[in-house]
Amino acid sequence: MDSTIAAISTSSLGVGAINIVRVSGPEAIIIVDKIFSNKKFITAPSHTIHYGFIKDGEKIIDEVLVMLMRAPKTYTKEDVVEINCHGGNITANKILELLLINGAKLAEPGEFTKRAFLNGRINLLEAESVSDLLEAKNENARKMALNGLSGKTTSLIQSLREKMVQLLANIEVNIDYPEYIDELIITKENIEPTLTEIKNELQKIVSESENGKLIKNGINIAIIGRPNVGKSSLLNTLLEEDKAIVTDISGTTRDIVEGTITYHGINLNFIDTAGIRETKDLVEQIGVKKSKEVANKADISILVLNNNENLTEEDKNLMKELPKEKSLIFINKTDLETKITEFKTSIKIIYGSTVNKKGIEELKQEILNIFSLNDMSYKDLTFLFNTRQITLAKQALKNIEHVIEENKKDIPVDMLAIEIKEAWENLGKIIGESYEEELVDNIFKRFCLGK
Repeated sequence: MDSTIAAISTSSLGVGAINIVRVSGPEAIIIVDKIFSNKKFITAPSHTIHYGFIKDGEKIIDEVLVMLMRAPKTYTKEDVVEINCHGGNITANKILELLLINGAKLAEPGEFTKRAFLNGRINLLEAESVSDLLEAKNENARKMALNGLSGKTTSLIQSLREKMVQLLANIEVNIDYPEYIDELIITKENIEPTLTEIKNELQKIVSESENGKLIKNGINIAIIGRPNVGKSSLLNTLLEEDKAIVTDISGTTRDIVEGTITYHGINLNFIDTAGIRETKDLVEQIGVKKSKEVANKADISILVLNNNENLTEEDKNLMKELPKEKSLIFINKTDLETKITEFKTSIKIIYGSTVNKKGIEELKQEILNIFSLNDMSYKDLTFLFNTRQITLAKQALKNIEHVIEENKKDIPVDMLAIEIKEAWENLGKIIGESYEEELVDNIFKRFCLGK
């Protein structure tokens, strides 16, 4: 934290009109002044922009605009300077090289945001939201990350922690100062409503945050079935492009083929798998094995059946293996003669054809129905959105549920305070009120350079 860091903050992909080189730390202004031609820069007021040239001795490197931002009203709460130079990696890298020669250190991935967190400008949840905002793959993911960054999600967590603190404070007063009769006397009866309220709020957060994870990463959908039932044709129809090879030869697809579309603001990640059947072909056996692995890991599976063929034992076996609550059946080729026999299943069935696109829209809608994501674009989108955060919220919920169970027994109220505090601490870890240094390092390593 005593060093001054520098990095290129703009994308290295392609050529743009400008690049931005960012510098932060106690020596940021002094280091930039060494290579900047504008001599009024070093004494200029904060949050001002200055025109001039970046120079290597007497040699002009580029014509630039330099933004000066003095601590503490900056992203990192340190002195920050941003050099706006012409686009192209050569120029930006040369300026970065001069900054490093003159005393700056190359920033690690995410180090600017890490300093913002360590200096108290943002909390850990808000810091992770920065990364998610940069990586957002759809509009709802962007809104969700923005809510995390703006503090809306933090307020949700802090509100729950305040309720727990009030509960703990009353318990402590009862233990340490029993003579204060004006304070609320905590009993099993009057503690239960507050605990139940906290539990219900935590359950809502956990439940909706599981959907938040789907918004961020998309829904992984495995397309499975016997060979030649139309799985690859279904993938191509859903994606509206010829992604997978389609032939009349059974076993054409031998490896995983993937594609993504955005539907009602949710990314649908479709995975076409090799046809599942008994085979002596070694390569096809490997493909079948991978298909089953993908189906087990996917959020949902679509079993494709052929309307123009009788139902086979392989079809029936696949249906038995599918989890009913996270599966759909698409009966393809309804444009051809119906030969499939009637069968009983509790899995939702959609009839359609990849030739005339019948049933395709219904299939996409049913995927959202399974996860109750139909009205997601109209919701507040104030969710937790990664595994770390959701796991901690689940741990806090488990703590409170255990406290409620213990409260029904002959457990002294003051003993319950231990686990209430543990729940409070777990929620604190979400926003970084308490953290381990190694955890923080790992979180910020996922960030890009210059952020």
